[in-house]
Amino acid sequence: SATAHSTVRPSRAQGKGRSVVAAALAPNLPTNSDYGQPSSSEAPPSAPVRRKVSARDFRHPLDQQNTQLLQAIPGLSNLTKALVTPLAEQMLILEQLSTSILVGPKQLPHIHQLVLDAAEVLDIPPPSLYIRQSSQPNAYTLAISGREPVVVVHTALIELMTEAELQAVLAHEMGHLKCDHGVWLTVANLLTLGVEISPFTPSFLVGNLQDNLMRWVRAAELSCDRAALLVAGDPKVVVSVLMKLSGGCPKLAGQLNVDAFLDQARGYDEASNSPLGWYLRNAQTRQLTHPLPVARAREIDEWSRSAEFLALGVTPAPTPSGITDGLSGIEV
Repeated sequence: SATAHSTVRPSRAQGKGRSVVAAALAPNLPTNSDYGQPSSSEAPPSAPVRRKVSARDFRHPLDQQNTQLLQAIPGLSNLTKALVTPLAEQMLILEQLSTSILVGPKQLPHIHQLVLDAAEVLDIPPPSLYIRQSSQPNAYTLAISGREPVVVVHTALIELMTEAELQAVLAHEMGHLKCDHGVWLTVANLLTLGVEISPFTPSFLVGNLQDNLMRWVRAAELSCDRAALLVAGDPKVVVSVLMKLSGGCPKLAGQLNVDAFLDQARGYDEASNSPLGWYLRNAQTRQLTHPLPVARAREIDEWSRSAEFLALGVTPAPTPSGITDGLSGIEV
């Protein structure tokens, strides 16, 4: 059976393995070999010819269906404008600049490279990445009209993931940008973060919007899990992310078993495969912002073996260097 550290492909670099946090906080800037690149004395390898990826290549059918339903809601455009005002946009930008760390070539360049590589696979401009101190392992995207998109990752998530898994999380967030989830995703995140809708908006419209928006967000997440797979190239990396977000912690991260988690996902499908089970399953997920982790794991595992995915022939991102088992620190 495969453990969590076996979900990550072998590093191309031959240097000593490092955890995500160790690599990010190392006092010396990474060298070319840290990124699996040749030294100046070696001939550079030819760059892979990448197939251009479009959103329709990986958009989940439920995403497409619920997007059309959301577009049909009367008054949605006006409500969106009421929430995402120029003042709200400026507040969001200032909030990240004042309380988070902006990643870039001079700030945590190793993590910045993960962003660049993932953006190249998905064929989008790299977004700004902010790292925010929080005990909750989370990541979210703010796509504001006319501004560079922002991805925010919490420190607890970085501590939990290997570099390949962290890049899969970043690719998931970039999937929202590739699929042009845009302003609706920002509205959903604003509501999740506790922003109140204007009291002048009719309550029935607010309730209808929130129900439909949450249904759309859950469907959109399935598309973005597929974007993560395109970048990672290995479904077990994506499933490992979902497993760790379900019940992982730094102390146990290296002992978790991806195959056992997939068996658990299939068991959940069997247990809910009845009229009563279907009802309880829908009641369980109705107000969630994400599909259940076991359902997402089963979805991405099945898509990774589908003819649709195999026909894409997308070249994944270079394997992040220095991947380590989160518990033992052994390079894998």
